[in-house]
Amino acid sequence: MLSIPRILNNPRKDSLHLKRSFSIVASFTAILWLIKIIESLTGAELFKYGIFPGQLSGLAGILWAPLIHSSYSHLFANTMPLLILGTALLYGYPKSAKIVIPAVYIGTGLGVWLFARHSYHIGASGLAFGFMFFVFTIGAFRWDRRASVLSMLVFFLYGSMIWGIFPSEPDISFESHFFGALIGIVLAILLRNYDPYSPEKKYSWEDEEDEDDITIIDNEP
Repeated sequence: MLSIPRILNNPRKDSLHLKRSFSIVASFTAILWLIKIIESLTGAELFKYGIFPGQLSGLAGILWAPLIHSSYSHLFANTMPLLILGTALLYGYPKSAKIVIPAVYIGTGLGVWLFARHSYHIGASGLAFGFMFFVFTIGAFRWDRRASVLSMLVFFLYGSMIWGIFPSEPDISFESHFFGALIGIVLAILLRNYDPYSPEKKYSWEDEEDEDDITIIDNEP
């Protein structure tokens, strides 16, 4: 028997907030796929609009690089982390997200432009790393129920991402990963009290006798 945690205080409002958060992130990822499809159909070489460190012309890539991907496999690899981690950020920390998203977006690109290898850097993985490290780190500081659950969830799903901040394959921008993670950690420390705590929220595992507890029974032998 597996108990599925959920918030019992005003579950309808909470569910709507979760759906809204997912819809926002899903819309962004849909734009990324649309851009890649258009690039494929037109034969354009959008990588030239990525970040090229140290060159003034490469500064514009800070805005465009997260929207561009080298291949469908590259985009596919970023899609699910963006959906899950972006939703966790918006759902758990709606006030902080208004600061975290632009700060990670611009800050990661600026760090790459200043310090990365001289090559074109593209892709949204820096965003995913920033979101993951923010949600995980802030949960370690706050310790309220929602923060702890989200922190454990993202670490369980994407904790292995920590190895991505180190150099590995030459065609992978570990610099984007590193600066995204660094900014996420710093913002988690600075904004740890920015979103209100919610100690009144109650989870289904806290009351085993609650009639609304959702269970899934595994019927396999």
